[in-house]
Amino acid sequence: MTAPPLVPSVSLRTGQTGASTRPNEMGMRAMQERAYDRRGEQYLLIKSPPASGKSRALMFIALDKLHNQGVAKAIIVVPERSIGGSFADEALSKFGFWSDWTVKPQWNLCNAPGVDEPRVARSKVKAVGEFLASDDRVLVCTHATFRFAVEELGVEAFDNCLIAVDEFHHVSSNPDNRLGAQLAQFIARDKAHIVAMTGSYFRGDAEAVLSPGDEARFVTVTYTYHEQLNGYEHLKTLDIGYFFYAGSYLDSIMKVLDPTLKTIVHIPNVNARESTSDKIKEANEIMSALGDWQGEDPATGFHLIRQPDGRVLKVADLVDDDGPRRDKVIGALKDPAHRNDRDHVDIIIALGMAKEGFDWIWCEHALTVGYRSSLTEIIQIIGRATRDAPGKASARFTNLIAEPDASQELVVDALNDTLKAIAASLLMEQVLAPRFDFTPKDLGPKAGFDYGPAGYQEGGKHANVGFNEKTGQFHMEIKGLVTPSSPEAKRICQEDLNEIITAFVQDKTVVERGIFDAETAPQELTVQRMGKIVRDRFPDLTDEDQEAVRQHAVAALNMTQKAKAVAEGFEEPELKGSTAFVDGVRKFALSVRELDIDLIDGINPFEAAYSVLAKSMNEQMLKQVEAAIAGKRAGIPIEEARDLAKRARKFRDERGRLPDIKSQDAWERRMAEGVEVLRRHVALNPNG
Repeated sequence: MTAPPLVPSVSLRTGQTGASTRPNEMGMRAMQERAYDRRGEQYLLIKSPPASGKSRALMFIALDKLHNQGVAKAIIVVPERSIGGSFADEALSKFGFWSDWTVKPQWNLCNAPGVDEPRVARSKVKAVGEFLASDDRVLVCTHATFRFAVEELGVEAFDNCLIAVDEFHHVSSNPDNRLGAQLAQFIARDKAHIVAMTGSYFRGDAEAVLSPGDEARFVTVTYTYHEQLNGYEHLKTLDIGYFFYAGSYLDSIMKVLDPTLKTIVHIPNVNARESTSDKIKEANEIMSALGDWQGEDPATGFHLIRQPDGRVLKVADLVDDDGPRRDKVIGALKDPAHRNDRDHVDIIIALGMAKEGFDWIWCEHALTVGYRSSLTEIIQIIGRATRDAPGKASARFTNLIAEPDASQELVVDALNDTLKAIAASLLMEQVLAPRFDFTPKDLGPKAGFDYGPAGYQEGGKHANVGFNEKTGQFHMEIKGLVTPSSPEAKRICQEDLNEIITAFVQDKTVVERGIFDAETAPQELTVQRMGKIVRDRFPDLTDEDQEAVRQHAVAALNMTQKAKAVAEGFEEPELKGSTAFVDGVRKFALSVRELDIDLIDGINPFEAAYSVLAKSMNEQMLKQVEAAIAGKRAGIPIEEARDLAKRARKFRDERGRLPDIKSQDAWERRMAEGVEVLRRHVALNPNG
């Protein structure tokens, strides 16, 4: 059997420094120590990858607020009851902290069966009220329980409480999101402390979690994927791959499901095009493909499947809806006595479960069938495999996707999932890369950064590129870069560039034109489309700050893509390791005559994606798609024409002439076309 074709894959080699898992004298790992340093903040947002220890970080912070900051009670709010186990009793003093974390059994409301159902969650409101009236200080409940409690008791009932919201990306500023609206009320009242935690770098995907004014109240602690994975002790590599199949996924799944790897298989939603609409049958077929069924383990409910080599696999089925049977399986998976037992279970088959907050450190492979439209969900699924564990040298995420059908009339529509997979790949590359701190040229070196063998060179012909190994951050100089002036613009450039890039690569027109339309100038994407996204997302910023944010987002995306492309070309084995990305950035910066913002704007962010697709798609389909995309090119709308005219004015100021509509340069032609469209519009609407 031939393997399905591979489409954009991300590969990270870690430094194995051990820094992210090594505790300090108080028992805190690196991320936890960073968060604890900001424990005095009333509003704290912790953005940190899955497995970095956010739950325990919250325990440290909550205990300090309860004992040293005068806060009366701590209420931990989690999206589903299975995550409540992360906040069970913890003997922190055993590792050097000054107190232990304890939750009385009656106040961990996640332990009652069915607590995620609205009917049952409402019944827990009485318990929340009793807790608030008691002398006890810590309660754990689900988002649903907390929402109902606030509706019934009012926000004032929670004055002087710490409200800690785990998996914060579930919240949205949309008025229809009840928890988001309630948090806005808490912030307006300003009498509670709020700690928000998220393991996703794409908050809400399409919608902001908080209004800009409310978000400005929060102090952000960010711990990056690069810091987390590079600081592991055991995990050496993380690979992310996308595979296409034809026909039924059940005929192809064993091409990518390796029974020797500890694996979580997420089958498609019953409404997805990859689904057969019979989830029970799909789970059973996967188990049949693994080997001969030998029955169920009476203690755990795991299926026992004998492989041809005689090995017996233990398979946990979370697809089966039978309540008692599934509760037994979930209980066995959560059993703390087996947390460090690598042989407890081998494969987990799930649909909506075993995602965020699911802690199985031995998972080596997260295999997902069908594209997930939520990037947050993809991040969470990948996070199941990125735990560090003894003997676990590699981890992978595989997305099995139905390939486009060339026989379909609307070939471009058939490519939607392909384009979404490319977007997810680009975003994961961004998330896994070190962070960038861009500045204009010759502002001087930054403390803690290594600028290479020659050190920082002021006035040199090449850009200075510094890297801080401890923080996983680049300092990179770009000539002509606009720097943000307002606090909000500075915050966006420091914290939210990935969110802007998310919107950019999820724009279907951007991806289609960037990959398949050779007539599209890169600047139509990097300047115009990215500029519009920034203006729409941050309308209150000044024009200069909007341009600064746009430039920083484009620079981060294109530097990541260029560094990856250069690193893949390294032939020396010593450059293939964890420093490949850093070396790739430096080599690219040295390969150009001068690193300026015009050069960066002139890079197509989708170059690498096209080269991969060109290898995996047949030539006929590629030509069909290119022709279809080219045929969709529309006239220039007036808003875009105005923006092009502004760019043309800048072009004139720099070069002493207006753009030429007959120029060989596609971007110059586009600016000239925009000027002409605007001229005609003004002539037809002299008073408009």
